[in-house]
Amino acid sequence: MSDNVYIIGSAMTRFGKHLDKGVKALTGEALRLVLADAELDMKDIEAAWFANSGWGLSEFQHNIRGQVALTANGLARISIINVENACAGGSTALHSAWMAVKSGVYDCVLAIGTEKMYYPPPPEEAGKGKGRSLDGFISGTDVEETRAFMQRLKEEARKKREEVEKEARERGEEPPPPPKSHSIFMDFYAAGARRHMEMYGTTQRQLAVIAAKNHNNSTLNPLAQYTFPQTVEQVMNDWVVAYPLTRAMCAPIGDGSAAAVLCSERFLKRHPRKRAIRIRASILRSGDRQAPFDTAQRAAQAAYEAAGLGPSDIHVAEVHDATAFGELSMTELLGFCPIGEGGPFAERGATALDGRIPINPSGGLISRGHPIGASGLAMAYELVTQLRGEAGQRQVNRPRVALSENGGGSLGNDTAALAIHILSRD
Repeated sequence: MSDNVYIIGSAMTRFGKHLDKGVKALTGEALRLVLADAELDMKDIEAAWFANSGWGLSEFQHNIRGQVALTANGLARISIINVENACAGGSTALHSAWMAVKSGVYDCVLAIGTEKMYYPPPPEEAGKGKGRSLDGFISGTDVEETRAFMQRLKEEARKKREEVEKEARERGEEPPPPPKSHSIFMDFYAAGARRHMEMYGTTQRQLAVIAAKNHNNSTLNPLAQYTFPQTVEQVMNDWVVAYPLTRAMCAPIGDGSAAAVLCSERFLKRHPRKRAIRIRASILRSGDRQAPFDTAQRAAQAAYEAAGLGPSDIHVAEVHDATAFGELSMTELLGFCPIGEGGPFAERGATALDGRIPINPSGGLISRGHPIGASGLAMAYELVTQLRGEAGQRQVNRPRVALSENGGGSLGNDTAALAIHILSRD
């Protein structure tokens, strides 16, 4: 068994709309970048875990996605394992690679995730928006139960929207425009946000503060999908996806790839790297459809125990902000602030780049982008970059310990899969 496991290579492509690149091309770009960062050749890689969620749905490439994408770029003959775990796929690949090295089976392995979500619409669907990509999101749930649940959520959202429109008219203001097509998960997050607002007094403005922070962080990240600033007012005045969430509070779809090379301590001694980052904890947990929303707390507790650390020891974090409420919720569930206080905590600037616990310095899913299978490894890339002190203008002040939280799918009232990684410089 390996004493410690290290990340010695980390890379990502720019996230965004790449109509000229497919999964193979994006994978090849990330593969070349990560090998260069690790100062290794393909012959040094003993096994690879490839994360992807939608290639089968979009292009009917099922079953051997990793073999197709990696061998097309020259990485062949080794063990290639395919990973599909909804939005947690990238972190699941990282966790699986970590387990293989930790157990002593391999000394140097690759975790890579790629997603292609933008496609030119066929002529008969021109002007219909993002339906091709959005239709697949329901598969990250128990589909049979979700269809009925969607109807209940839509009715709840409709009633709330009528209240908001009535209040706007009474104030003599123009009601916000009606919601447009969106992922079912935005409805889940919106329902959670409304419950949080009712229980703790959280405001839509506090959600806007989080979204604006992440949009502004992304202006300092040249690999982010969105690199334009947003004020709190601009976020609040954007069109409503599902109340209280506006478009600027929600992650976009996108294309991209991210990767990490992991190695054992004995490999590192043979191939010294001054920029190696240690994986202090790697935890993957599944939800329970009969239990309360507690997967993040269970996973965080296990990660803190494995690392011998607590929330106060974390200097920077990347969390799964598929919406601004996702970040608010994780700020609480990971122990960075008490339950119910995530809104005021963000409003005080505690999660800003110069705050007590900077969260999503990359811009997060909201602005860095969210190519499903690549997101978890993009989080790792950001944290590795921060711990190495190489993040440029978005660099956090001398971090030594970092945490990522990456959730995927929905099961009952809980997250279906959730991974937490704790990394450190020593």
